[in-house]
Amino acid sequence: MSQSVRFLLTLALGFCGGWLFDRAGLPLPWMLGSLSAVTLSALLRVPVFAPPKIRPPMTAIIGVLLGAGFHPGLIDQVAGWLPSFLGLIVSSVVAGCACSIYLSRVAGLDRVTAYFAGMPGGLIEMVEIGRERGGAETTIALMHASRIFLIVMTVPFLVQIVEGVSIAGSPPIGPSVAEAPLSTFWELIACAVAGSLLGSILRLPARHLLGPMLVSAALHLSGATTFVPPTEIVQGAQLVLGAVLGSRFTAATPREVRRILCIAAGMSVVLISTTVGAAFVVAAVTGFGPSTLVLAYSPGGLTEMGLMAIAIQADIAFVAAHHLFRVVFVMICADPAFQLLERLRPERVRKPAA
Repeated sequence: MSQSVRFLLTLALGFCGGWLFDRAGLPLPWMLGSLSAVTLSALLRVPVFAPPKIRPPMTAIIGVLLGAGFHPGLIDQVAGWLPSFLGLIVSSVVAGCACSIYLSRVAGLDRVTAYFAGMPGGLIEMVEIGRERGGAETTIALMHASRIFLIVMTVPFLVQIVEGVSIAGSPPIGPSVAEAPLSTFWELIACAVAGSLLGSILRLPARHLLGPMLVSAALHLSGATTFVPPTEIVQGAQLVLGAVLGSRFTAATPREVRRILCIAAGMSVVLISTTVGAAFVVAAVTGFGPSTLVLAYSPGGLTEMGLMAIAIQADIAFVAAHHLFRVVFVMICADPAFQLLERLRPERVRKPAA
Protein backbone atom coordinates (compact mmCIF):
# COMPACT_ATOMS: atom_id res chain seq x y z
CA MET A 1 0.00 0.00 0.00
CA SER A 2 1.47 3.36 -1.03
CA GLN A 3 1.98 6.19 1.46
CA SER A 4 -0.66 8.31 -0.31
CA VAL A 5 -3.29 5.60 0.12
CA ARG A 6 -2.28 5.08 3.74
CA PHE A 7 -2.55 8.83 4.36
CA LEU A 8 -6.04 8.95 2.84
CA LEU A 9 -7.02 5.97 4.99
CA THR A 10 -5.66 7.76 8.05
CA LEU A 11 -7.65 10.92 7.26
CA ALA A 12 -10.80 8.84 6.75
CA LEU A 13 -10.32 7.17 10.13
CA GLY A 14 -9.67 10.56 11.73
CA PHE A 15 -12.84 11.98 10.16
CA CYS A 16 -14.90 9.06 11.47
CA GLY A 17 -13.49 9.57 14.96
CA GLY A 18 -14.13 13.32 14.84
CA TRP A 19 -17.66 12.82 13.53
CA LEU A 20 -18.48 10.33 16.28
CA PHE A 21 -17.07 12.61 18.98
CA ASP A 22 -18.98 15.55 17.51
CA ARG A 23 -22.25 13.61 17.40
CA ALA A 24 -21.70 12.48 20.99
CA GLY A 25 -21.19 16.10 22.12
CA LEU A 26 -17.70 15.39 23.42
CA PRO A 27 -15.08 18.15 23.85
CA LEU A 28 -12.62 19.09 21.10
CA PRO A 29 -14.25 16.47 18.86
CA TRP A 30 -12.20 16.89 15.69
CA MET A 31 -8.85 16.88 17.49
CA LEU A 32 -9.49 14.27 20.17
CA GLY A 33 -11.82 12.18 18.01
CA SER A 34 -9.27 11.99 15.21
CA LEU A 35 -6.46 11.32 17.67
CA SER A 36 -8.45 8.56 19.40
CA ALA A 37 -9.53 6.84 16.18
CA VAL A 38 -6.09 6.90 14.55
CA THR A 39 -4.36 5.88 17.79
CA LEU A 40 -6.73 2.94 18.21
CA SER A 41 -6.15 1.97 14.58
CA ALA A 42 -2.40 2.17 15.06
CA LEU A 43 -2.62 -0.09 18.11
CA LEU A 44 -4.66 -2.55 16.05
CA ARG A 45 -1.84 -2.48 13.48
CA VAL A 46 -3.85 -0.73 10.77
CA PRO A 47 -1.26 0.79 8.36
CA VAL A 48 -1.90 4.43 9.27
CA PHE A 49 0.53 7.11 8.06
CA ALA A 50 0.82 10.91 8.00
CA PRO A 51 3.68 12.80 6.31
CA PRO A 52 5.58 15.15 8.66
CA LYS A 53 5.38 18.01 6.12
CA ILE A 54 1.60 18.28 6.61
CA ARG A 55 2.06 19.42 10.23
CA PRO A 56 3.45 23.00 9.75
CA PRO A 57 0.55 24.48 7.71
CA MET A 58 -2.02 22.93 10.05
CA THR A 59 -0.14 24.26 13.06
CA ALA A 60 -0.04 27.73 11.49
CA ILE A 61 -3.84 27.75 11.17
CA ILE A 62 -4.17 27.06 14.90
CA GLY A 63 -1.69 29.87 15.59
CA VAL A 64 -3.74 32.33 13.53
CA LEU A 65 -6.87 31.22 15.40
CA LEU A 66 -5.24 31.92 18.77
CA GLY A 67 -4.17 35.36 17.62
CA ALA A 68 -7.69 36.12 16.39
CA GLY A 69 -8.87 35.95 19.99
CA PHE A 70 -7.24 39.32 20.67
CA HIS A 71 -9.14 42.55 20.01
CA PRO A 72 -8.69 46.27 20.85
CA GLY A 73 -11.31 46.15 23.61
CA LEU A 74 -9.19 43.78 25.64
CA ILE A 75 -6.61 46.49 26.27
CA ASP A 76 -9.15 48.71 28.07
CA GLN A 77 -10.33 45.85 30.31
CA VAL A 78 -6.98 44.39 31.25
CA ALA A 79 -6.28 46.89 34.06
CA GLY A 80 -9.21 45.64 36.14
CA TRP A 81 -8.19 42.04 35.57
CA LEU A 82 -4.59 42.37 36.75
CA PRO A 83 -5.22 40.70 40.17
CA SER A 84 -6.80 37.67 38.50
CA PHE A 85 -4.01 37.54 35.90
CA LEU A 86 -1.50 37.48 38.76
CA GLY A 87 -3.43 34.63 40.34
CA LEU A 88 -3.40 32.83 37.01
CA ILE A 89 0.39 33.19 36.73
CA VAL A 90 0.88 31.77 40.23
CA SER A 91 -1.62 29.00 39.55
CA SER A 92 0.02 28.06 36.25
CA VAL A 93 3.53 28.01 37.73
CA VAL A 94 2.42 25.91 40.72
CA ALA A 95 0.44 23.53 38.50
CA GLY A 96 3.31 23.17 36.02
CA CYS A 97 5.86 22.49 38.75
CA ALA A 98 3.58 20.04 40.58
CA CYS A 99 2.75 18.13 37.40
CA SER A 100 6.36 18.01 36.22
CA ILE A 101 7.50 16.67 39.60
CA TYR A 102 4.66 14.14 39.61
CA LEU A 103 5.45 12.94 36.08
CA SER A 104 9.17 12.73 36.77
CA ARG A 105 9.32 11.29 40.29
CA VAL A 106 6.08 9.33 40.53
CA ALA A 107 5.44 8.33 36.92
CA GLY A 108 9.13 7.91 36.06
CA LEU A 109 9.19 9.93 32.81
CA ASP A 110 12.44 11.47 31.63
CA ARG A 111 12.91 15.10 32.68
CA VAL A 112 12.28 16.65 29.25
CA THR A 113 9.10 14.69 28.62
CA ALA A 114 7.89 15.22 32.19
CA TYR A 115 8.49 18.96 31.97
CA PHE A 116 6.65 19.65 28.72
CA ALA A 117 3.91 17.08 29.37
CA GLY A 118 3.26 18.75 32.72
CA MET A 119 2.91 22.31 31.45
CA PRO A 120 -0.68 23.69 31.63
CA GLY A 121 -0.47 24.88 28.03
CA GLY A 122 -1.93 23.73 24.73
CA LEU A 123 -1.45 20.26 23.30
CA ILE A 124 0.02 21.52 20.05
CA GLU A 125 2.29 24.11 21.65
CA MET A 126 4.00 21.79 24.12
CA VAL A 127 4.27 18.91 21.64
CA GLU A 128 6.07 21.20 19.21
CA ILE A 129 8.48 22.68 21.75
CA GLY A 130 8.97 19.40 23.61
CA ARG A 131 9.84 17.62 20.38
CA GLU A 132 12.42 20.27 19.55
CA ARG A 133 14.06 19.77 22.98
CA GLY A 134 14.28 16.00 22.66
CA GLY A 135 11.18 14.93 24.57
CA ALA A 136 9.02 11.91 23.73
CA GLU A 137 6.54 13.47 21.33
CA THR A 138 3.89 10.76 21.52
CA THR A 139 3.93 10.71 25.33
CA ILE A 140 3.63 14.51 25.52
CA ALA A 141 0.81 14.45 22.96
CA LEU A 142 -1.21 11.79 24.76
CA MET A 143 -0.65 13.42 28.15
CA HIS A 144 -1.98 16.75 26.92
CA ALA A 145 -4.82 15.15 24.97
CA SER A 146 -5.82 13.26 28.11
CA ARG A 147 -5.48 16.44 30.20
CA ILE A 148 -7.80 18.40 27.93
CA PHE A 149 -10.31 15.58 27.65
CA LEU A 150 -10.44 14.77 31.37
CA ILE A 151 -10.56 18.39 32.52
CA VAL A 152 -13.20 19.45 30.02
CA MET A 153 -15.26 16.42 30.99
CA THR A 154 -14.85 17.16 34.72
CA VAL A 155 -15.16 20.95 35.00
CA PRO A 156 -18.81 21.04 33.81
CA PHE A 157 -19.80 18.90 36.79
CA LEU A 158 -17.92 21.22 39.16
CA VAL A 159 -19.63 24.27 37.68
CA GLN A 160 -22.97 22.48 37.62
CA ILE A 161 -22.72 21.76 41.33
CA VAL A 162 -22.20 25.45 42.06
CA GLU A 163 -24.53 26.99 39.47
CA GLY A 164 -27.08 24.25 38.81
CA VAL A 165 -26.66 24.58 35.04
CA SER A 166 -26.34 21.66 32.62
CA ILE A 167 -23.51 22.20 30.15
CA ALA A 168 -22.85 20.08 27.06
CA GLY A 169 -21.79 20.38 23.46
CA SER A 170 -19.37 22.65 21.63
CA PRO A 171 -19.96 26.09 20.04
CA PRO A 172 -18.84 27.06 16.53
CA ILE A 173 -15.34 28.51 16.27
CA GLY A 174 -15.90 31.07 13.53
CA PRO A 175 -18.03 31.64 10.42
CA SER A 176 -18.67 28.78 8.05
CA VAL A 177 -16.70 28.55 4.83
CA ALA A 178 -19.84 29.43 2.85
CA GLU A 179 -20.48 32.58 4.90
CA ALA A 180 -16.89 33.86 5.19
CA PRO A 181 -15.90 36.65 2.78
CA LEU A 182 -13.08 35.99 0.32
CA SER A 183 -10.83 38.39 2.24
CA THR A 184 -10.91 36.02 5.22
CA PHE A 185 -9.05 33.35 3.28
CA TRP A 186 -6.40 35.77 2.02
CA GLU A 187 -5.89 37.15 5.53
CA LEU A 188 -5.60 33.64 6.94
CA ILE A 189 -2.99 32.67 4.35
CA ALA A 190 -1.07 35.94 4.80
CA CYS A 191 -0.93 35.60 8.59
CA ALA A 192 0.10 31.95 8.37
CA VAL A 193 2.86 32.53 5.80
CA ALA A 194 4.17 35.80 7.26
CA GLY A 195 4.04 34.37 10.77
CA SER A 196 5.93 31.22 9.82
CA LEU A 197 8.61 33.32 8.10
CA LEU A 198 8.81 35.60 11.14
CA GLY A 199 9.09 32.60 13.43
CA SER A 200 11.94 31.22 11.32
CA ILE A 201 13.77 34.57 11.18
CA LEU A 202 13.46 35.09 14.95
CA ARG A 203 14.17 31.41 15.62
CA LEU A 204 11.12 31.13 17.82
CA PRO A 205 10.30 27.80 19.48
CA ALA A 206 7.38 26.15 17.66
CA ARG A 207 7.85 28.81 14.99
CA HIS A 208 4.97 27.63 12.82
CA LEU A 209 2.62 28.15 15.75
CA LEU A 210 3.99 31.11 17.70
CA GLY A 211 4.90 33.19 14.61
CA PRO A 212 1.42 33.14 13.03
CA MET A 213 -0.15 33.73 16.44
CA LEU A 214 1.95 36.87 17.03
CA VAL A 215 1.18 38.29 13.57
CA SER A 216 -2.53 37.57 13.93
CA ALA A 217 -2.64 38.99 17.47
CA ALA A 218 -0.88 42.20 16.39
CA LEU A 219 -3.37 42.75 13.55
CA HIS A 220 -6.39 42.05 15.73
CA LEU A 221 -5.16 44.18 18.65
CA SER A 222 -4.53 47.10 16.30
CA GLY A 223 -8.04 46.82 14.88
CA ALA A 224 -6.69 46.32 11.36
CA THR A 225 -8.82 43.19 10.98
CA THR A 226 -11.48 41.20 12.80
CA PHE A 227 -11.43 38.00 10.76
CA VAL A 228 -11.65 34.57 12.38
CA PRO A 229 -10.59 31.42 10.48
CA PRO A 230 -13.69 29.59 9.23
CA THR A 231 -14.97 26.77 11.42
CA GLU A 232 -14.48 24.02 8.83
CA ILE A 233 -10.85 25.02 8.18
CA VAL A 234 -10.03 25.00 11.90
CA GLN A 235 -11.81 21.68 12.33
CA GLY A 236 -9.90 20.29 9.36
CA ALA A 237 -6.60 21.44 10.85
CA GLN A 238 -7.50 19.81 14.15
CA LEU A 239 -8.48 16.61 12.35
CA VAL A 240 -5.18 16.45 10.46
CA LEU A 241 -3.10 17.26 13.54
CA GLY A 242 -4.96 14.58 15.52
CA ALA A 243 -4.28 12.11 12.70
CA VAL A 244 -0.60 13.09 12.57
CA LEU A 245 -0.20 12.64 16.31
CA GLY A 246 -2.21 9.42 16.35
CA SER A 247 -0.14 7.88 13.57
CA ARG A 248 2.92 8.16 15.83
CA PHE A 249 1.55 5.30 17.92
CA THR A 250 2.23 2.65 15.30
CA ALA A 251 5.05 1.31 17.48
CA ALA A 252 3.18 1.66 20.80
CA THR A 253 1.47 -1.19 22.59
CA PRO A 254 -1.96 -1.07 24.27
CA ARG A 255 -0.23 -1.62 27.59
CA GLU A 256 1.93 1.48 27.09
CA VAL A 257 -1.11 3.59 26.17
CA ARG A 258 -3.06 2.38 29.21
CA ARG A 259 -0.12 3.30 31.42
CA ILE A 260 0.03 6.83 30.01
CA LEU A 261 -3.72 7.31 30.45
CA CYS A 262 -3.49 6.24 34.09
CA ILE A 263 -0.62 8.68 34.65
CA ALA A 264 -2.57 11.44 32.91
CA ALA A 265 -5.54 10.83 35.20
CA GLY A 266 -3.33 11.49 38.21
CA MET A 267 -1.96 14.62 36.56
CA SER A 268 -5.49 15.86 35.89
CA VAL A 269 -6.33 15.52 39.57
CA VAL A 270 -3.33 17.71 40.39
CA LEU A 271 -4.37 20.30 37.79
CA ILE A 272 -8.02 20.43 38.81
CA SER A 273 -7.15 20.69 42.50
CA THR A 274 -4.75 23.54 41.80
CA THR A 275 -7.27 25.31 39.56
CA VAL A 276 -10.16 25.10 42.02
CA GLY A 277 -7.98 26.11 44.97
CA ALA A 278 -6.56 29.12 43.13
CA ALA A 279 -10.01 30.17 41.90
CA PHE A 280 -11.49 30.26 45.40
CA VAL A 281 -8.49 32.09 46.85
CA VAL A 282 -8.54 34.75 44.12
CA ALA A 283 -12.35 35.02 44.40
CA ALA A 284 -12.06 35.73 48.12
CA VAL A 285 -9.45 38.44 47.51
CA THR A 286 -10.83 40.12 44.38
CA GLY A 287 -14.58 39.57 44.43
CA PHE A 288 -14.71 37.78 41.06
CA GLY A 289 -17.12 34.85 40.97
CA PRO A 290 -15.48 31.52 41.82
CA SER A 291 -17.26 29.70 38.97
CA THR A 292 -16.07 32.30 36.46
CA LEU A 293 -12.52 31.97 37.79
CA VAL A 294 -12.67 28.16 37.60
CA LEU A 295 -13.57 28.48 33.91
CA ALA A 296 -10.89 31.13 33.35
CA TYR A 297 -8.16 29.14 35.12
CA SER A 298 -9.04 25.64 33.88
CA PRO A 299 -6.29 24.33 31.56
CA GLY A 300 -8.84 22.96 29.11
CA GLY A 301 -10.17 24.12 25.74
CA LEU A 302 -11.10 27.78 25.30
CA THR A 303 -14.02 26.80 23.08
CA GLU A 304 -15.56 24.53 25.70
CA MET A 305 -14.89 26.93 28.58
CA GLY A 306 -16.52 29.68 26.51
CA LEU A 307 -19.67 27.59 26.15
CA MET A 308 -19.78 27.05 29.89
CA ALA A 309 -19.35 30.79 30.44
CA ILE A 310 -22.38 31.42 28.21
CA ALA A 311 -24.41 28.86 30.14
CA ILE A 312 -23.77 30.48 33.53
CA GLN A 313 -23.89 34.03 32.10
CA ALA A 314 -20.27 34.71 33.02
CA ASP A 315 -18.07 37.34 31.33
CA ILE A 316 -17.00 35.55 28.15
CA ALA A 317 -14.27 38.11 27.36
CA PHE A 318 -12.85 37.60 30.85
CA VAL A 319 -12.69 33.82 30.40
CA ALA A 320 -11.28 34.09 26.86
CA ALA A 321 -8.63 36.64 27.84
CA HIS A 322 -7.39 34.45 30.69
CA HIS A 323 -7.16 31.36 28.49
CA LEU A 324 -5.27 33.27 25.83
CA PHE A 325 -3.01 34.77 28.47
CA ARG A 326 -2.31 31.32 29.95
CA VAL A 327 -1.46 29.86 26.55
CA VAL A 328 0.80 32.80 25.65
CA PHE A 329 2.42 32.81 29.10
CA VAL A 330 3.20 29.09 28.94
CA MET A 331 4.36 29.25 25.32
CA ILE A 332 6.71 32.17 25.98
CA CYS A 333 8.04 31.11 29.38
CA ALA A 334 8.12 27.30 29.26
CA ASP A 335 11.12 26.89 26.96
CA PRO A 336 13.34 29.65 28.50
CA ALA A 337 12.52 28.31 31.98
CA PHE A 338 13.44 24.81 30.86
CA GLN A 339 16.77 25.98 29.48
CA LEU A 340 17.48 27.87 32.72
CA LEU A 341 16.69 24.79 34.80
CA GLU A 342 18.95 22.71 32.57
CA ARG A 343 21.84 25.11 33.18
CA LEU A 344 21.21 25.00 36.94
CA ARG A 345 21.11 21.21 37.17
CA PRO A 346 23.52 20.03 39.91
CA GLU A 347 25.51 17.80 37.58
CA ARG A 348 26.07 20.76 35.25
CA VAL A 349 27.17 23.30 37.87
CA ARG A 350 29.23 20.90 39.98
CA LYS A 351 32.91 21.65 39.54
CA PRO A 352 35.14 18.78 38.43
CA ALA A 353 37.40 17.30 41.08
CA ALA A 354 40.94 18.62 41.14
